[in-house]
Amino acid sequence: MERSDDIAGRDLGDRIEGALEQRVDVEGELARGEAKEPTRHRLVRTLVWLGLTAVSLYLVAPTLLETLGSWQSLSSLTPGWLPVMVALQAASIVCLWWLQRIAMHTHDWYAVGTSQLAGNAMSKVAPGGGAVGASLQYRLLVQAGLTRARAVAGLTASNLLVLAVVMALPLLAIPALFSGAPPRHLLEGALGGLALFVLLFSLGALMLAFDRPLEKVGDLVQAVRNRLRRRARPSHDLPSRLLHERDRILAIVGQDWKPALAAGVGRWIFDYATLLATLAAVGSTPRPGLVLLAFCMAQLLAQLPFTPGGLGFVEAGLTATLTLAGVSAGDAVLATFTYRLLTYWLPLPLGLIGVVLHRRRYAGTA
Repeated sequence: MERSDDIAGRDLGDRIEGALEQRVDVEGELARGEAKEPTRHRLVRTLVWLGLTAVSLYLVAPTLLETLGSWQSLSSLTPGWLPVMVALQAASIVCLWWLQRIAMHTHDWYAVGTSQLAGNAMSKVAPGGGAVGASLQYRLLVQAGLTRARAVAGLTASNLLVLAVVMALPLLAIPALFSGAPPRHLLEGALGGLALFVLLFSLGALMLAFDRPLEKVGDLVQAVRNRLRRRARPSHDLPSRLLHERDRILAIVGQDWKPALAAGVGRWIFDYATLLATLAAVGSTPRPGLVLLAFCMAQLLAQLPFTPGGLGFVEAGLTATLTLAGVSAGDAVLATFTYRLLTYWLPLPLGLIGVVLHRRRYAGTA
């Protein structure tokens, strides 16, 4: 196993470019970005990112300030939903820890949990924060005694799987648009969430276990891409690339791919349920399919590297899509602020706590 981990680590360490690799390939980023790149080039690159961040924040500032200004309306939330929202978001985070433990082949919940909290917080405050946050988590994991190859491979596989699941969510959101009336009570909404989990897990299992369904998806996405971008060079290898990434995940998680898939699905299902709970807390119950589309839009906007954690872009996009889903403008702003309070602002102090707890236990180790 150690030999296969070393091979996987060296293979994964060669892939940096693109948003996905910025989130997951830590060792290569450190080696090329810090050891080989001249200081002047790093400084210029940092200044460019800061400039893009400043311009982006300026453009989305009106919506962001409007959203932040809704904190005065927090008292209008139904109090009983607050512990539900916190519990759902906590479950989402624990699912991510579970997935990373499986991918890294470790039983150390403490090291994985504290390092993930720290890395997640860093990714929300640093420009181009995905790579910076992954770098911090990588260093903390190595400090806790995890081998470099296993840390890189585990972070890569877990991020690939998490990103694959959220990219598959829109496929389920479209048929969910025809799901009928909004849920009338909590039990009906919970059953809908369970059904979504089963469907998403079944779809993921199909893609992981068989080549043909994944190739069909790749062919479809490739055809749409080529039609929309006729002036660009046409893509012909997307299905094979998807199969390659799938095989990388399976090579790392091995026979534990089923619990890994369950954890990856759970990470987003509980996050989506958090958004539904915030809407219920403001007294709005739109159709879950429309909310799922709004949720998918928010997660895609969060991947934009122009602001840390998609700050401003997520607020603008989520507020707009919730309004299109039938939520009143005031409720959409308040629900967006509450959701982002749990998923963006609260993780910042939790990350500081994660760093303190991690270093208290692993101080002096390498």
